[in-house]
Amino acid sequence: MNKAELIDQMAAQAGLSKADAKRALDAFVDATTGALKGGDRVALVGFGSFAISQRNARTGRNPQTGAPIKIAAKKVVKFKAGSELADTVQ
Repeated sequence: MNKAELIDQMAAQAGLSKADAKRALDAFVDATTGALKGGDRVALVGFGSFAISQRNARTGRNPQTGAPIKIAAKKVVKFKAGSELADTVQ
């Protein structure tokens, strides 16, 4: 499902116009992005939680040459599904 299809589903299920659904989705993405940038965790009970995790620097290998390369440390976003979502998907 892409963003346009998600907006269509949100509009249909919530009885909103597509423009309102798009604004709501954009607001959710902006709020989540801002919270994660600020170091906060975003938890949606029953759905899951988004959090920032630190990935340490490490040595990798160039797949073409086999030469070692240094991979810098960075922050990554992780999502952990909530129990309701996990149970529904299984």
